[in-house]
Amino acid sequence: MRESYRKELKSMKAEVVDIGRIVIGVVRDASVALAEGDVAIAERVIDNDDIIDNRCLALEERTLETIATQFPVARDLRLLYSLAHINIHMERMGDLAVNIAKAARRTADRQGPRTLYDLIKAQGNLVQRVLEAMLEAFENNDLELAYKLKEMDEPIDHLFKQFFRELSRLQEEEDIEWASQMVLASRYLERIADHAVDIGERLVYMVTGEFEALLDGPADDEESPQA
Repeated sequence: MRESYRKELKSMKAEVVDIGRIVIGVVRDASVALAEGDVAIAERVIDNDDIIDNRCLALEERTLETIATQFPVARDLRLLYSLAHINIHMERMGDLAVNIAKAARRTADRQGPRTLYDLIKAQGNLVQRVLEAMLEAFENNDLELAYKLKEMDEPIDHLFKQFFRELSRLQEEEDIEWASQMVLASRYLERIADHAVDIGERLVYMVTGEFEALLDGPADDEESPQA
């Protein structure tokens, strides 16, 4: 009985890793779609959202059932609660990738300043690195890598602020409308990275039992609704 329980815990953690790989893929594709104006890639990201949502829901149900039937304590209970917490962040990152894909779809028929495209590409690349490090840290219980996530997140915040400086230089109304979509997408990328850092915090708690804030403030839930 307990051997089956142990296998289920490992299976649930492996499922979070698998979901994380899907999330990394859709975030990458959404960033590419935005930077290159590729509507086909954007549509693929949007279509994949149900896959992430369904797998996250199924994992949530498995977590609740295990808690209700196995009465876990101490380290096992921390693991299960942490898996549920991380699962929520995975779903939200997927939703943000969809928002970026929708912004890509809206801006595909326009051509804005090259500077903003370059900033989006740079930010997307940095977010990709943070996500890959986050998943590696989670999969291997690597606390040292988890602590590095905040440092890796800081350049992403700086790039987001650069958007507003570039936005102030635009004059024509059409450019402003285009740039507003790009700024929103940049914000979504920043929030994805923040979710990754929050997962790092949860990993520290899962392994040590101690909660250490890696972000300067709590991750908010004020995600922009999907249009």
